[in-house]
Amino acid sequence: MATLSVIRRWALREQLSIREIARRTGLSRNTIKKYLAAGVVEPRYAKRSSSSKLDPYADRLSQWLKTEQAKSRKQQRTLLQMHADLVALGFDGSYGRVAAFARGWRQRQHEAEKTAGRGTFVPLVFGPGEAFQFDWSEDWAVVGGERVKLQVAHTKLSHSRAFHLRAYPLQTHEMLFDAHNHAFRVLGGVPRRGIYDNMKTAVDRVGVGKVRDINQRFAAMASHYLFEPEFCNPASGWEKGQVEKNVRDARHRLWQQAPSFATLDELNDWLELRCKSLWSGINHGSLPGTVAEVWAVERGGLMQPTRAFDGFVEHTKRVSPTCLVHFERNRYSVPASYANRPVSLRVYAARLVVVAEGQQLCEHTRLFQRGHHGPGQTVYDWRHYLAVLQRKPGALRNGAPFAELPAAFKRLQTALLRQAGGDREMVEILALVLHHDEQAVLAAVELALEAGVPTKTHVLNVLHRLLDGTPPAAPVDAPQALKLVKEPLANVVRYDALRLARKAQAAGSGTVQLRPQHQSQQQHEEVCHAS
Repeated sequence: MATLSVIRRWALREQLSIREIARRTGLSRNTIKKYLAAGVVEPRYAKRSSSSKLDPYADRLSQWLKTEQAKSRKQQRTLLQMHADLVALGFDGSYGRVAAFARGWRQRQHEAEKTAGRGTFVPLVFGPGEAFQFDWSEDWAVVGGERVKLQVAHTKLSHSRAFHLRAYPLQTHEMLFDAHNHAFRVLGGVPRRGIYDNMKTAVDRVGVGKVRDINQRFAAMASHYLFEPEFCNPASGWEKGQVEKNVRDARHRLWQQAPSFATLDELNDWLELRCKSLWSGINHGSLPGTVAEVWAVERGGLMQPTRAFDGFVEHTKRVSPTCLVHFERNRYSVPASYANRPVSLRVYAARLVVVAEGQQLCEHTRLFQRGHHGPGQTVYDWRHYLAVLQRKPGALRNGAPFAELPAAFKRLQTALLRQAGGDREMVEILALVLHHDEQAVLAAVELALEAGVPTKTHVLNVLHRLLDGTPPAAPVDAPQALKLVKEPLANVVRYDALRLARKAQAAGSGTVQLRPQHQSQQQHEEVCHAS
């Protein structure tokens, strides 16, 4: 290369003749003329091409390698087997030649993927209100004094890049539905398309290409919000790269500086406020202004949902003889009239609803068990067992559902159990909540306790006064000691006059009054004398 540079400089810059350059370099004049006529800066040599015994079988071996690459690893043929098959076809070369060809083929495949496969991407641009992207992530936070792992739902508008995060204990259907309800509420509407990966809560089966068997409940949610779900190719996270990047950014923007929280609801409230504040502090990047400013423009292109999707998952359960239904190792009470009968359990993200015969029977706050140790928890509602109490009032003393009675009922129960038949009377008072407002019954019980008359009759009297709006009787304001203005005198004359009148009446009628035998002898003689 140095010689070529010298030749070009002498010929083109110093204008030396071909003869003089040939004399100085020792090269032939034809060689110098060839270099100058080609106009090359550096010499190029033709690539050496040598024939191989494998050349007649190269196409067949390439096809075999491509076919085997599409199979699972356990089903692929080895290169030794391919060499044996080639020998059977007439190849008389060595195994090393086949292995070298396979290495070169794989290298060419890898280079092709770099230029036209996974190594090359196309930037995406979305219009206002066109699409949103959704994904899950796993993050940690301190909730209730314990560091717990959370499943975080990320929703991001593709145009304005406004995002929303909400944490859950699990990645189940009801959590997915609740995450969409809150995301569309915070983001101000629903775009036309939703971009997802192939999560099990949305896709039952992945088909060829873009063919998907969509989960029935997920399809119902998409139909409710009127957006078109779109699913990425398997293991192709770059097709929803905005939300994938949001997962990474959220770890240092939110989770690394997150304080401790008493409850999960408190954490989600903090996440919502923090996300909105970050919109104003992050530049959009592709458009002028911040994320909040671009979102304010995009919000007009979002469809406003009429109401939130009723996102529950329904299970059929049978109520136990103890009036309980089991779910996720926990137990929840049901009205006693449905014991030993099938009911429908509707599971929401934070609550459970029991339904039977087209009506809602009860509702409980959902419990979550972090570990798989222990018997689980039981949630009682003492009102569900009142029908049983009316037949078995003795169960009130040690019944587990009645351990959490209101304080006023507990004090009344303590007073009534000292009396005969106090169990049944207490049950009849508790049964009043089935027909009247519980707070009114509690108020009547408290007033009866304050009056010092803890009886069923007095509680009913006070309750009717409260329900009818009759004011209580005004107390009598009397002085501590009554003092007579004119004190009476001791005078027995009036008594004697009454006695004489009675004697006269008896003498006129000529009858004798009979006296009891225990009367004194003096009174008896006096009567006989008068007769």
